[in-house]
Amino acid sequence: MKKYSGIFSLFFSAILASATANAQAKIDSKAEAILTTMSKRYEDLKSYKANFDFATEGGKNIKGDVTVKGEKFRLKVAGQEIFNNGKTMATYVKETNEVNLQDYDPAELGELNPTRIFTAYKKNYKYRFIKESKEGGQTYETIELAPTTSYSKIATVRIKVNKADKAIKSWDILMSDGQHVSYTITSFQPDVSVAESYFAFDAKRYPGVEVVDLR
Repeated sequence: MKKYSGIFSLFFSAILASATANAQAKIDSKAEAILTTMSKRYEDLKSYKANFDFATEGGKNIKGDVTVKGEKFRLKVAGQEIFNNGKTMATYVKETNEVNLQDYDPAELGELNPTRIFTAYKKNYKYRFIKESKEGGQTYETIELAPTTSYSKIATVRIKVNKADKAIKSWDILMSDGQHVSYTITSFQPDVSVAESYFAFDAKRYPGVEVVDLR
Protein backbone atom coordinates (compact mmCIF):
# COMPACT_ATOMS: atom_id res chain seq x y z
CA MET A 1 0.00 0.00 0.00
CA LYS A 2 2.98 2.33 0.39
CA LYS A 3 4.41 2.05 -3.12
CA TYR A 4 3.32 5.54 -4.15
CA SER A 5 2.98 7.14 -0.72
CA GLY A 6 6.07 9.24 -1.42
CA ILE A 7 4.36 10.79 -4.42
CA PHE A 8 1.39 11.87 -2.29
CA SER A 9 3.66 13.22 0.42
CA LEU A 10 5.74 15.26 -2.02
CA PHE A 11 2.65 16.56 -3.81
CA PHE A 12 0.92 17.87 -0.70
CA SER A 13 4.14 19.10 0.86
CA ALA A 14 4.71 21.11 -2.29
CA ILE A 15 1.26 22.68 -2.21
CA LEU A 16 1.62 23.32 1.49
CA ALA A 17 4.82 25.23 0.87
CA SER A 18 3.04 27.43 -1.64
CA ALA A 19 0.42 28.36 0.92
CA THR A 20 2.79 29.84 3.49
CA ALA A 21 1.97 33.46 2.77
CA ASN A 22 1.47 33.99 6.50
CA ALA A 23 4.74 32.43 7.59
CA GLN A 24 6.58 34.23 10.35
CA ALA A 25 9.79 34.67 8.38
CA LYS A 26 8.57 37.60 6.28
CA ILE A 27 11.70 39.02 4.69
CA ASP A 28 10.62 39.93 1.15
CA SER A 29 7.60 42.23 0.83
CA LYS A 30 7.18 41.60 -2.91
CA ALA A 31 7.17 37.85 -2.44
CA GLU A 32 4.80 38.20 0.49
CA ALA A 33 2.33 40.26 -1.54
CA ILE A 34 2.31 37.71 -4.37
CA LEU A 35 1.83 34.76 -2.00
CA THR A 36 -0.91 36.50 -0.05
CA THR A 37 -2.91 37.26 -3.19
CA MET A 38 -2.30 33.77 -4.56
CA SER A 39 -3.41 32.14 -1.32
CA LYS A 40 -6.62 34.19 -1.12
CA ARG A 41 -7.48 33.21 -4.69
CA TYR A 42 -7.71 29.57 -3.62
CA GLU A 43 -9.21 30.19 -0.19
CA ASP A 44 -12.25 31.83 -1.82
CA LEU A 45 -13.09 28.73 -3.87
CA LYS A 46 -15.92 26.41 -2.79
CA SER A 47 -14.41 23.55 -4.80
CA TYR A 48 -11.82 22.90 -7.49
CA LYS A 49 -10.28 20.26 -9.71
CA ALA A 50 -6.66 20.32 -10.85
CA ASN A 51 -4.85 18.10 -13.34
CA PHE A 52 -1.10 17.95 -12.92
CA ASP A 53 2.12 16.38 -14.23
CA PHE A 54 4.57 14.99 -11.68
CA ALA A 55 8.18 14.39 -12.71
CA THR A 56 11.38 13.32 -11.01
CA GLU A 57 14.85 14.15 -12.27
CA GLY A 58 15.64 11.71 -15.06
CA GLY A 59 12.25 10.02 -14.68
CA LYS A 60 9.09 9.97 -16.74
CA ASN A 61 6.12 12.26 -16.27
CA ILE A 62 3.22 10.91 -14.22
CA LYS A 63 -0.22 12.44 -14.66
CA GLY A 64 -2.68 12.91 -11.81
CA ASP A 65 -5.64 14.94 -10.66
CA VAL A 66 -7.20 16.10 -7.40
CA THR A 67 -10.73 17.31 -6.67
CA VAL A 68 -11.52 19.18 -3.44
CA LYS A 69 -14.83 20.32 -1.95
CA GLY A 70 -14.97 21.52 1.64
CA GLU A 71 -13.63 18.72 3.85
CA LYS A 72 -13.90 16.19 1.02
CA PHE A 73 -11.29 15.29 -1.56
CA ARG A 74 -10.34 12.66 -4.13
CA LEU A 75 -6.81 12.24 -5.47
CA LYS A 76 -5.80 10.05 -8.40
CA VAL A 77 -2.18 9.45 -9.43
CA ALA A 78 0.08 6.57 -10.48
CA GLY A 79 -2.53 3.85 -10.21
CA GLN A 80 -3.64 4.87 -6.74
CA GLU A 81 -6.67 6.79 -5.49
CA ILE A 82 -7.47 8.39 -2.16
CA PHE A 83 -11.14 9.01 -1.35
CA ASN A 84 -12.27 11.17 1.57
CA ASN A 85 -15.96 11.90 2.18
CA GLY A 86 -15.32 13.85 5.37
CA LYS A 87 -15.79 10.79 7.61
CA THR A 88 -13.91 7.88 6.03
CA MET A 89 -10.67 7.92 4.04
CA ALA A 90 -10.08 5.09 1.57
CA THR A 91 -6.80 4.41 -0.21
CA TYR A 92 -7.17 2.19 -3.27
CA VAL A 93 -4.29 0.57 -5.18
CA LYS A 94 -5.22 -0.60 -8.66
CA GLU A 95 -2.21 -2.93 -9.02
CA THR A 96 -3.26 -5.09 -6.06
CA ASN A 97 -7.00 -4.30 -6.19
CA GLU A 98 -6.88 -3.51 -2.49
CA VAL A 99 -8.36 -0.67 -0.44
CA ASN A 100 -7.55 0.47 3.09
CA LEU A 101 -10.34 2.17 5.05
CA GLN A 102 -9.69 4.41 8.05
CA ASP A 103 -11.45 7.14 9.99
CA TYR A 104 -10.74 10.59 8.61
CA ASP A 105 -8.86 12.70 11.14
CA PRO A 106 -7.91 16.16 9.78
CA ALA A 107 -5.41 16.71 12.59
CA GLU A 108 -3.69 13.39 11.98
CA LEU A 109 -3.43 13.99 8.26
CA GLY A 110 -1.70 17.27 8.98
CA GLU A 111 0.20 18.79 6.06
CA LEU A 112 -1.05 16.05 3.74
CA ASN A 113 -4.60 17.39 3.98
CA PRO A 114 -5.52 18.92 0.60
CA THR A 115 -8.70 20.49 2.00
CA ARG A 116 -6.77 22.89 4.24
CA ILE A 117 -3.54 23.59 2.45
CA PHE A 118 -4.60 27.04 1.24
CA THR A 119 -6.18 28.15 4.50
CA ALA A 120 -3.69 26.97 7.12
CA TYR A 121 -1.34 29.48 8.69
CA LYS A 122 1.97 27.67 8.47
CA LYS A 123 5.25 28.64 10.05
CA ASN A 124 8.94 27.95 9.57
CA TYR A 125 9.34 29.19 5.98
CA LYS A 126 11.11 32.18 4.53
CA TYR A 127 10.60 33.37 0.97
CA ARG A 128 12.02 35.68 -1.64
CA PHE A 129 11.15 36.95 -5.10
CA ILE A 130 13.43 35.38 -7.75
CA LYS A 131 12.42 36.61 -11.19
CA GLU A 132 9.75 37.52 -13.70
CA SER A 133 9.64 35.64 -16.99
CA LYS A 134 7.46 35.22 -20.09
CA GLU A 135 6.29 31.91 -21.52
CA GLY A 136 3.71 31.37 -24.24
CA GLY A 137 2.44 34.92 -24.04
CA GLN A 138 2.01 34.76 -20.25
CA THR A 139 4.08 36.52 -17.59
CA TYR A 140 5.08 34.48 -14.54
CA GLU A 141 6.57 35.43 -11.17
CA THR A 142 8.87 32.96 -9.44
CA ILE A 143 9.09 32.81 -5.64
CA GLU A 144 11.55 30.67 -3.71
CA LEU A 145 10.62 29.24 -0.31
CA ALA A 146 13.04 27.66 2.14
CA PRO A 147 12.32 26.09 5.54
CA THR A 148 13.79 27.72 8.61
CA THR A 149 14.00 24.39 10.43
CA SER A 150 16.88 21.96 10.02
CA TYR A 151 14.68 18.84 10.05
CA SER A 152 12.57 19.65 6.97
CA LYS A 153 12.61 17.15 4.10
CA ILE A 154 12.42 20.09 1.67
CA ALA A 155 15.49 22.20 0.87
CA THR A 156 13.84 24.75 -1.43
CA VAL A 157 10.63 25.17 -3.43
CA ARG A 158 10.35 27.47 -6.43
CA ILE A 159 6.75 28.40 -7.23
CA LYS A 160 5.80 29.87 -10.58
CA VAL A 161 2.70 32.08 -10.40
CA ASN A 162 0.80 33.71 -13.25
CA LYS A 163 1.23 37.47 -12.77
CA ALA A 164 -2.21 38.32 -14.17
CA ASP A 165 -4.45 36.12 -12.02
CA LYS A 166 -2.01 34.70 -9.42
CA ALA A 167 -2.80 31.12 -10.46
CA ILE A 168 -0.08 28.60 -9.69
CA LYS A 169 1.63 27.18 -12.78
CA SER A 170 4.27 24.93 -11.26
CA TRP A 171 6.43 23.90 -8.31
CA ASP A 172 10.10 23.01 -8.63
CA ILE A 173 11.25 21.18 -5.50
CA LEU A 174 14.71 20.33 -4.24
CA MET A 175 14.57 17.80 -1.41
CA SER A 176 17.10 17.73 1.42
CA ASP A 177 18.47 14.44 0.10
CA GLY A 178 19.21 16.02 -3.27
CA GLN A 179 16.19 14.59 -5.07
CA HIS A 180 14.64 16.97 -7.57
CA VAL A 181 10.92 16.81 -8.42
CA SER A 182 8.47 19.09 -10.17
CA TYR A 183 4.71 19.56 -10.50
CA THR A 184 3.04 21.40 -13.34
CA ILE A 185 -0.64 22.29 -13.32
CA THR A 186 -1.98 21.36 -16.76
CA SER A 187 -5.57 22.45 -16.13
CA PHE A 188 -7.55 23.99 -13.29
CA GLN A 189 -11.33 24.19 -12.84
CA PRO A 190 -12.60 26.44 -10.02
CA ASP A 191 -15.95 25.89 -8.30
CA VAL A 192 -16.64 22.58 -10.03
CA SER A 193 -20.02 20.88 -9.66
CA VAL A 194 -19.38 17.44 -8.19
CA ALA A 195 -21.69 14.92 -6.49
CA GLU A 196 -21.06 14.02 -2.85
CA SER A 197 -20.84 10.35 -3.86
CA TYR A 198 -17.69 11.12 -5.88
CA PHE A 199 -15.69 11.35 -2.65
CA ALA A 200 -16.84 8.01 -1.20
CA PHE A 201 -15.29 4.67 -2.13
CA ASP A 202 -17.88 2.30 -3.61
CA ALA A 203 -16.68 -1.32 -3.53
CA LYS A 204 -19.33 -2.27 -6.09
CA ARG A 205 -17.39 -0.38 -8.72
CA TYR A 206 -14.25 -2.48 -8.05
CA PRO A 207 -15.12 -6.17 -8.54
CA GLY A 208 -13.10 -8.52 -6.31
CA VAL A 209 -11.52 -5.69 -4.31
CA GLU A 210 -9.88 -6.72 -1.03
CA VAL A 211 -11.13 -4.41 1.73
CA VAL A 212 -8.85 -3.82 4.71
CA ASP A 213 -10.90 -2.02 7.35
CA LEU A 214 -8.62 -0.24 9.83
CA ARG A 215 -11.40 1.64 11.62
